[in-house]
Amino acid sequence: MTVLIIACPCALGLATPISIMVGVGKAAEFGILIRNGDALQQAGKLDTIILDKTGTITEGRPSVTSMVTLDGWSEEKLLLWGASLEQGSEHPLAEAIVEAAKDKSMTLLKVEEFNAIVGHGVEAKLEGESVLLGNRKLMRDRDIDTTSLDTAADELAQQAQTPMYMAVEGKAAGLISVADAIKPDSKDAIQRMLNLGLKVVLLTGDNQGTAEAVARQVGITEVIAEVLPQHKADKVASLQAQGKRVGMVGDGINDAPALARADVGFAIG
Repeated sequence: MTVLIIACPCALGLATPISIMVGVGKAAEFGILIRNGDALQQAGKLDTIILDKTGTITEGRPSVTSMVTLDGWSEEKLLLWGASLEQGSEHPLAEAIVEAAKDKSMTLLKVEEFNAIVGHGVEAKLEGESVLLGNRKLMRDRDIDTTSLDTAADELAQQAQTPMYMAVEGKAAGLISVADAIKPDSKDAIQRMLNLGLKVVLLTGDNQGTAEAVARQVGITEVIAEVLPQHKADKVASLQAQGKRVGMVGDGINDAPALARADVGFAIG
């Protein structure tokens, strides 16, 4: 190397940028856009990879899989009210419920006073009644008794489904459960990372049971769940504080702060 540098220093000056250009160009042929050469070089130094769940490990196209109702509620009414409530939300889980109602040719109800509660669910008024739809934490924050639904919710979560509670006028009405299929190549891709000696972490806003069920299916042993979108960057920083070089893979819009905080951010879509 010493002889090469002394004899022909220009060779290295040309070869290094050209090799980066070729790498970036070949990646683009496979649909991978690399912002700059530094990101490419830093990627080789990573020892920890954080993966978001929805749209990264999973397809990002969830669908309604099951419903659980309490007295006075039918599955049809539960779905109608859930879809009506979610028609103002852009969350993938909300879209799944709305699509399920459309498949049954349901006419959605008019919503008033809609409010999206980030990381927890939504609330609004339907036919003059206050309605909540979201995770267990939202129900607990509003002092709603979900005892009659918790066992079913836990069982659904163990099947890698995401159960959402509905409550009307302060009383639990039922569950709408949504599942998002795992991408066919996720398990193999994660195994390759593990074979390279990388630490792989699943980071998601989904509930702990669902997250652990998905992690088991793809071979991930470390799970950080029930994290609000605005707090994902803090989890990245926490790992960096332990001396880790962290790569974050996630949604280019919703996970933007975490992607920016990581040593290298990999945006999907």
